[in-house]
Formats: sequence, C-alpha cells, structure tokens
Amino acid sequence: MRRIVEWFRRQREALRLAGTALREWRARQVLIAALAALAIALVMGLATVLIPNSFFTRDIPTLPWNYPVWILTSVLMGILIATYVAPPRAPAAEASGSVDASEARSARTGTAAGILAWFAVGCPVCNKIALLALGYSGALTWFAPAQPFLAALALVLSLYAVIWRLKGQVACPVPLWRAPQAPVAVR
Repeated sequence: MRRIVEWFRRQREALRLAGTALREWRARQVLIAALAALAIALVMGLATVLIPNSFFTRDIPTLPWNYPVWILTSVLMGILIATYVAPPRAPAAEASGSVDASEARSARTGTAAGILAWFAVGCPVCNKIALLALGYSGALTWFAPAQPFLAALALVLSLYAVIWRLKGQVACPVPLWRAPQAPVAVR
C-alpha cells in the first residue's frame, strides 16, 4: 500500500512540475507547439482520410472516437516537439551536444505514440502492414477491434512523454552557461 501511495505522490509531483514548465513557456514555444500540432494534424488527417481528400481513400468509414484521438495526439505531439525548442534567451547547452538517456527515451516514446495513433485512426484494411499480415478479413476481424486499444496506448504514451519532457525542464534545467572571463592580472 505504501508503494502505491508513493507512486501517486510522484505522479502528482510530476504533473505539478509539468504545469510549472508550461506556465513558463514563452510565445516562441507556444507558436512552435501550435504549428507542429497543425502539421501533424494535417499529415495524419489527410493520410488517414479523417480530412476528406482526393489523394487518399478509405474503405471503412471513420468511427466517432477517431477524431478525438487524432486531435489529442496532434496536440500532445505538438507540445512534445516544442519541448525540444529552447526559449529565446535560454542558456547555451554544453558544447558536447550529447543527448542524455531521458531525452532519447522521451523521443522514442513520442515516436512510438505517433505511430500507434496513426495505426489506430487509420482504415484497418487500408493499412498495408495489417493487410499483408492478416489479409482483408483478418484486418477486419483482428486489427479493427484492436484499434481502440492502440489509440488508448498512443494517448497514454504521448502524455507520458510530454509530462516527462516538461517535468525535466523544471526539475533538471539546462545548466547556466557563462562566458569565460579574462584572468585578472595581479600586481
């Protein structure tokens, strides 16, 4: 029981830190988040025919839950992308340019979430991977019922990646960079 209470305390603290990070965002980060979310929404919406278009077709009609998953995923991915943009007057990062493990993990988690969301909202028989692996009837029988679970997993992973990145902006900010000072001559 104590572990569960501790886990909830850590999650509450992570949400508090993520909220603090969002409140500290400047116009540049908000603009990047909005543009990235719009770009992802357009690409995903056009390719999965959630936005009707003449370039792609969809054999199975959309379901009501496809639209909220599509929009939420786009917004969360936009926020995630904006976490990689430094504020206008952010201190310069260390010269090594190395990516730490938590940054790589959140990037992989966000990428997996985007791919899962794409599969979740797409037409089950238009998905070439599902069609090749399962056939037409298999895609309808096995893949289509799994799509809501893929959508839920995609949203959970997206939210996890966003909270992880935002929390890190407050809990582990980039160290301040100071220009080297000239040595003081002593007489």
